[in-house]
Amino acid sequence: MGDGAELESEAMEAEFGTVAGWTEEAVRALGPEHAVPAGTRGSGGEGTLRWLADRLALEAGSRVLDDGAGLGGPAGWLAADRGVRVVCAEPMREAARAARRLFGLPSVAAMAQSLPFADAAFDAGWCLGVLCTTTEKAALLTELRRVLRPGSRLGLLVFVADRPLPPPLPEGNDFPTEDELHGLLEGAGFRLDETADADLGDSPPEWSQRADAVEDEVERRHGDDPRWQEAREQYRRVGRLMSDGALRPLLAVAVAT
Repeated sequence: MGDGAELESEAMEAEFGTVAGWTEEAVRALGPEHAVPAGTRGSGGEGTLRWLADRLALEAGSRVLDDGAGLGGPAGWLAADRGVRVVCAEPMREAARAARRLFGLPSVAAMAQSLPFADAAFDAGWCLGVLCTTTEKAALLTELRRVLRPGSRLGLLVFVADRPLPPPLPEGNDFPTEDELHGLLEGAGFRLDETADADLGDSPPEWSQRADAVEDEVERRHGDDPRWQEAREQYRRVGRLMSDGALRPLLAVAVAT
């Protein structure tokens, strides 16, 4: 188990590290039915996860990598819904630990550009909302290609820039255009198979209610902490860019060639 590594801004450290630990605490206080809804916030809703899972050509027992797994919500959903063996890789120790504790999943603290897995170790993978959090996109995708067997499928949720982004921008993020994403995938050894715009509000009402309850509990406990306020500002900036039409959540499925 690694110790994780530095992300590209302090705001991202707060958002993906500290707040992840607080979220685990809140889920434990409120009940296990809150784990998947809280753990998927920012990584797509149930409809998004189902769209990707339907296209990954999964079989019962398939070994699947969730790269940049966060708290493990999407991985937990996938394991339960499809009967597959999911392994989580996540750079932040707090989030990797939460994935183990909340969902009982194997979870390693590791940067996406340096995964501690053998070549062709996985039958499929997904990477949700992660590619736009690093400037090392080519290295991330090349490493994903290394650990996926030839012919396997990779599911992506990527926030793409449709025009120049007006400030203030979320710290540490680097949003590709859709054309740039296509080139990155090809350069890393993937063939793009299908894309669709994501609807991030496509979850059942109870998912949103439970995720909101967890968020309210975290705010009740830590609302005065500057790290919570910093993370909330990151969310607001991304939300504003999507509302303005400058940023678009894109789903993509690619095949390892």
